[in-house]
Amino acid sequence: MEGRQRAVEGGRGRHGVTEFALAAALLAAPCRPLPPVAAQSHDVILATTTSTRDAGLLDSLLPVFERQTRYSVKVIAVGSGQALAMGRRGDADVVLSHAPDAERALVDSGYFVSRRLVMHNDFLFVGPPGDPAGLRGMTDPVAALQRIAQREAPFVSRGDQSGTHQLEQKLWRLTGIQPRADGWYTESGHGMGETLQMTDQKRAYTITDRATYLAWRDKLQLVPVVEGDPRLYNVYHVLELNPKNAPRINVRGGRAFADFLVSPEAQRLIGDFGTARFGQSLFVPDAGKEPSR
Repeated sequence: MEGRQRAVEGGRGRHGVTEFALAAALLAAPCRPLPPVAAQSHDVILATTTSTRDAGLLDSLLPVFERQTRYSVKVIAVGSGQALAMGRRGDADVVLSHAPDAERALVDSGYFVSRRLVMHNDFLFVGPPGDPAGLRGMTDPVAALQRIAQREAPFVSRGDQSGTHQLEQKLWRLTGIQPRADGWYTESGHGMGETLQMTDQKRAYTITDRATYLAWRDKLQLVPVVEGDPRLYNVYHVLELNPKNAPRINVRGGRAFADFLVSPEAQRLIGDFGTARFGQSLFVPDAGKEPSR
């Protein structure tokens, strides 16, 4: 992703130029309009975790926001780590992420001025129907990873510092095992949808958010094998950038989108999303609650 280009403004005159000569030069120079600043733009750059795109949630939310505000949202769907880095650099106007530890660190460092809770769902382990590692029925994710490593059952990691990958890394640390990307352990380096496809092809295991799994379930043979533990809680926050660190961002557009996500209308859409197709909501709306610590 190429960074947002920034105009270089101003400059220094040569030493020794008289005030009269400088004024005359300025008067003689043709008047050129200043380049538009990002705050005046009708485009809003959203850096978001891939799960909101892969599950189809953004297809439900963005048309409503764009119709109400006349903004046009440009979606950059990457892992949460990359989305947060884009926000830190000022390459996005607003960030939707599910990596709480990384989010808190950047808020505490002053890169973001607002972090609001939007919704949650959960993570789960999925694997081949034959379940060669014998995980089905387990609820402890740490014990599940230990068994995968002991039996060297094929496992596909996101490997991209996404929120899903950061959760996986945290669970591996609790096992005391440091898997390497060779043999039974593979890193996809891709979003959740592509990682599920790779896992299915390899007849392997992976950790996925529930929304993306349900959206892709009919195209896969993978089945749930480990779920239900509180450590598999998956929470999403919307973050507004600090304009002092990123002066070229569209502050108003970013704030408008963040406000929309926590509005009653958007929260209703989030709560309803997936019920017609799957018989259950893919996300639970959480606006107004305290951000996850």
